[in-house]
Amino acid sequence: MSTLKVDTITKADGTGSLSVPAESGTVVTTASPSLGRRNLIINGAMQVAQRSTSLSVSSSGYRALDRFYWAANTEDVITMSQASDGPDEFANSLKIEVTTAETDLAAGEYALLTQRIEGQNLQGIAKGTSSAKQLTASFWVKGSITGTYIVELFDNDNTRQVSASYTINSANTWEYKTITFPADTSGAFDNDNNGSLFVQFVIASGTDFTSGTLNTSWASSTNANRWVGQTNVIGTSGATFYITGVQLEVGTVATPFEHRSYGEELALCKRYYQANASENSSRVGINDGYVVNGVTHYGTRIFPVTMRAAPTIVTTLNGSSNFNTGTYIAAGSSVDGFRAGCTASGTGTGYFLGNWTADAEL
Repeated sequence: MSTLKVDTITKADGTGSLSVPAESGTVVTTASPSLGRRNLIINGAMQVAQRSTSLSVSSSGYRALDRFYWAANTEDVITMSQASDGPDEFANSLKIEVTTAETDLAAGEYALLTQRIEGQNLQGIAKGTSSAKQLTASFWVKGSITGTYIVELFDNDNTRQVSASYTINSANTWEYKTITFPADTSGAFDNDNNGSLFVQFVIASGTDFTSGTLNTSWASSTNANRWVGQTNVIGTSGATFYITGVQLEVGTVATPFEHRSYGEELALCKRYYQANASENSSRVGINDGYVVNGVTHYGTRIFPVTMRAAPTIVTTLNGSSNFNTGTYIAAGSSVDGFRAGCTASGTGTGYFLGNWTADAEL
């Protein structure tokens, strides 16, 4: 049996090529996206924004676009929004605009975007074994402030991390970035539904996280080595940072972005967060029926997508017919749905309406 040894195969006209990475038997074409499921990031094309398409943000949390957590302990205020701005093949991006600058960034302060990934979705990486695989991140970025930026992979199960730097070279210009992270033979990810890997895009960092040497190999987390060289975006009022096309995949090659349908992406997001905040004309559970004054009546809402864990339910009831606008009565929730109750204020036909959110985020 003969063996053909090549690094790349290039078309005669130079318009496309095949790359042969280190993994035995794997051939990746840069001209075709037909490579199956590979992107570990959810909502990487920034299509889904169930909470809001634009929101003023002054504290940590899931604020606007789904699955991207804003982690910050600074005194600045940003606007996070779903922008209709992106490079070719991307209609949307996540935009951060500094509305109140942090003029005196303290040593322990930071601001970053992060996506948290369940451990059971990471078992194919084989982290913590002798077969551990490398990971490649790719994304499009545009910023008003040029300079060095940091992407970090943080192992939340074992408190290990690895960082890499990239450069925004031209202000207000879309640039494509690829970063390959080394394999880690130490610290396996837990095989459960908790957050094991945090993919972190740093926006600003105090000296507690920049005073050492950037850690470009997996190691136990040492703050001083995590984000060395990071540009401070939040120190300039009006500064902007856009990102889209975020992909994280096994291997050493950044393949074409895996475009999923909007419906599929929405369903993936609903595993972590669902809402009917605009559902004022739809009934939570009690359909037209006979109710008795002073008696609490319950209704059930079944989620269209099973959630990661039993969610926290927040709801506001709007009384209708023989219901008052009384207090919502919680009766428990599960990954499949929840019950809501309201006390009737009259006897006869009645139903109650309600807006609700279900949160099972990592």
